[in-house]
Amino acid sequence: MLGPIRVLDGDTAHEVSARKIEVLLAVLLVRAGQVVAPGQLMTEIWGEDLPRRATAGLHVYISQLRKFLARPGQADSPIVTTQPGYVLRLGSDQLDVQDFKRLVADGRASRRAGLPEQAFTRYQEALALWRGPALGDQRSGPVLTAFAGWAELARLECAEELVECAFDLGRHREYVGYLYAMTTENPFREAFYRQLMLALYRSGCQAEALQVYQTARSVLNDEFGLEPCRTLRDLQRAILLGDPRLEAVAA
Repeated sequence: MLGPIRVLDGDTAHEVSARKIEVLLAVLLVRAGQVVAPGQLMTEIWGEDLPRRATAGLHVYISQLRKFLARPGQADSPIVTTQPGYVLRLGSDQLDVQDFKRLVADGRASRRAGLPEQAFTRYQEALALWRGPALGDQRSGPVLTAFAGWAELARLECAEELVECAFDLGRHREYVGYLYAMTTENPFREAFYRQLMLALYRSGCQAEALQVYQTARSVLNDEFGLEPCRTLRDLQRAILLGDPRLEAVAA
């Protein structure tokens, strides 16, 4: 789910070729273990303007999806019909998004326990699960749009926490290039500007750190008429004053 939707069976990857069936699979995966009403599924597939035979069409798509998910020797389908709709039961199967959540939680627990190297590794493993935008381009309905929005926010938070762990380990210079890329890709996310300013300052690049602040200020002002947040303004002031508290703490 952390990229274009695919099903892995051992080392073999399978993808759904029909868009509407892929949307159906995506919704059932997002709601795995929960009953999803037919009306909600039809809205995700067709939007508010349902075709005349939408219910019959949904039954056909459910049947085709069951065939796609069938495995030799497996008698029962993971898609179960139950009142008031359908539920996808994972059984022993796993979702990459669940692995991502577990790794992020492990990373946070390790950092709280004073184990930055272990936390750094967990965050790296979590980000390595991503193959592109969550669900690929299947994010038109309210359920899938909400999931994709949550997933993207979780990915960015994980990236921020990875960088904080790198700073805990004194690896500021290594992440300058990465943070330049993150500020370019996410120009309204002020946390990455803050981290880039700090990484540059601790790498002996005071002027470049101040230039990053000006870039952030220009972007926010031009787009929204806003000044940078207080955290960024305080960091700029501290850099100008050469505040000793900005120096990296030895790992």
